[in-house]
Amino acid sequence: MSLTPSHRPALAEEVTAKLRAMIQSGEWPLNAKIPAEPELMASLGVSRGTLREAIKALAHGGMLEVLRGDGTYVRATSEISGAAQRIYKEHTQEHIVEVRMGLDTQAARLAARHATAEDIAAMRALLQLRRDAWQAGDYLTWARADWDFHERVALASGNPLLHQLHVSFGGVFHDDLLRQQRRAGFNGIPREGHDELADAIEAGDEEAAVASVYRNLDFAKEWLKR
Repeated sequence: MSLTPSHRPALAEEVTAKLRAMIQSGEWPLNAKIPAEPELMASLGVSRGTLREAIKALAHGGMLEVLRGDGTYVRATSEISGAAQRIYKEHTQEHIVEVRMGLDTQAARLAARHATAEDIAAMRALLQLRRDAWQAGDYLTWARADWDFHERVALASGNPLLHQLHVSFGGVFHDDLLRQQRRAGFNGIPREGHDELADAIEAGDEEAAVASVYRNLDFAKEWLKR
């Protein structure tokens, strides 16, 4: 049966959902080039027009980037993450730190209330990796471990939306860390907001956890003004 115009939007939405699932599952990693149109058309059993509608929808959401004459690349694991990456390019590092104030303090408060022994162990392991990478001069691993720690705090909060927001902003904050690292005199392993925060979360001390986040980010704001 041929598709009529009334059927096409529904099919395009179905294909969009399938492509989104491939990205979110990791089948298509970040910055990887997705298969060529003929291959996708054959595997999904759809027309070129329907496939392009689906790709266009995900490109509009920031998950894919279409480079003419080259191909289509994965740029984000969700529409929220894609939107965050676009939005944050328009703002300063100071704005980024101010947004973190809201996200990180709430994550810290809730993590102090809900974190499990498994959460604490994962945080400690990430902090050790962060220290080791900094001392070895492996700054990519350092930045990734630093942000993974903050994502783990958000996960321990028990609020899935808060965790999703942290994950979506991860690429932006990761790049911000690397920019700061390149400035002379930068300390990449402060205890505030990190080891000190993990201690407060393990103790179930919500106020101490929030205060630790503020100390870390207040210092970050002052550092950016230098």
